[in-house]
Amino acid sequence: MTTIETAAEVDVEVRINGRRHRHRVPSRLLLSDYIRDVVGLTGTHVGCEHGYCGACTVMVNQDAVRSCLMLAVQADGAQVRTVEDLAPAGSESLSPMQQAFHDNHALQCGFCTAGFLMTLESVDPDQWREPERIVELLSGNLCRCTGYQNIVNAVAEAWGAYHGDGGSDDG
Repeated sequence: MTTIETAAEVDVEVRINGRRHRHRVPSRLLLSDYIRDVVGLTGTHVGCEHGYCGACTVMVNQDAVRSCLMLAVQADGAQVRTVEDLAPAGSESLSPMQQAFHDNHALQCGFCTAGFLMTLESVDPDQWREPERIVELLSGNLCRCTGYQNIVNAVAEAWGAYHGDGGSDDG
């Protein structure tokens, strides 16, 4: 007979936005809570706590992950990237996608914005070219304020910025 021992706390070491973080945390602590409450990076938002809304999306080892569905201990040894890492280091400027969201009024309350940005960060910009593909890419993120059209417009504009053509060919 094997006895399973459950640890009340565990040691985790995670590299977030290029910085190493080591903490002893409760074994059931969610990655979203670790990022926000332990590390102090509050750009990652927690909406539904069921993985449905996408507000808590971060990148773990270059994959988009709902941080409300992952335990901090599962990220032990991983590279995590949050919205705070999108703007160029040491600069007050925004990334092309952040700037496009701003310019196209693709955010209102801003609660969902970090999740949208991190979802887009996880895919090749060439996948943003067609509006139908943009809608498909963002179908796992919910926004209650914008009606989505401005978000689609922002992504199309950012595609142009990444490729140097100034936006989509729609007109």
